Amino acid sequence: MTPQLTDIQQMLQQQGYITDKAIAMSVFLSLQLQKPLLIEGPAGVGKTEIAKVMANALQTDLIRLQCYEGLDATHALYEWNYQRQLLHLKMTEHDTHSIDEKERTIFSEPFLMKRPLLQAITHSKKPVLLIDEVDRSDEEFESFLLEVLSDWQITIPEIGTIKATHIPQVILTGNRTRELSEALRRRCLYLYIDYPDFDKEWLIVKNKVPGIDAKLGEQITRFMQELRKMKLEKTPGLAETLDWAMALSALHIDHLDKTIIEQTLGVVLKEWQDTRQVQMSLEELLERTGVITKI
Repeated sequence: MTPQLTDIQQMLQQQGYITDKAIAMSVFLSLQLQKPLLIEGPAGVGKTEIAKVMANALQTDLIRLQCYEGLDATHALYEWNYQRQLLHLKMTEHDTHSIDEKERTIFSEPFLMKRPLLQAITHSKKPVLLIDEVDRSDEEFESFLLEVLSDWQITIPEIGTIKATHIPQVILTGNRTRELSEALRRRCLYLYIDYPDFDKEWLIVKNKVPGIDAKLGEQITRFMQELRKMKLEKTPGLAETLDWAMALSALHIDHLDKTIIEQTLGVVLKEWQDTRQVQMSLEELLERTGVITKI
């Protein structure tokens, strides 16, 4: 049974995902219309997390296809287990079966290695299919993916056409590393998730790091908000905020100061140019954040 709009936000929050009306509406329409949901936005803002939360909330399995440059249909659909085929042929080389019979045996389902798309199509119940970072794949794979999303069937020459037993609930994510085709965009509903504002980010920190000191949590959130206003090579996302909050909380820190920021900056920034730039601007950042440093 498809959840109603009023249930979606509560459903997400029960799974620990702090959401808003736009996200709840997009998830609801995706479920209601049974259409893929394309989610774009900066890295680390919670795009992938939506798929995980949906799978938990719907009490179904999450099947993930991680995209990368050079990904082809073979790695996304299926492969034959060549080692098992060779072993079977070796074990049966002296029996009386014909070559055709042996060929039909080794090119049957027991020797098939199902990759994410075939797993989703043949799943025993409606799964959530996460196609993560789809913009990292090339245009040829995107065209193939569009065909699968339209027909929900796959033809394996040695076996035949396999149709979906249950059409998966599809979530696609992208970081806009390249422009996706208009055909793929038209096939999906669309949601853009930006960096959270202060109130939302602070609420997420409180929920994800429940033991954190309130003053420290607010200072971390304000510092991250100011940090994102700088022109950095890799702007830190919500994931880095939570990593930093958990790290400082584990160290039993109850407030920020210049020393602790310098010592733990590697949790937040992952490029040496960004680290150098922030170190040089740290006094100004602390002033804008409202942190009083010790002299």
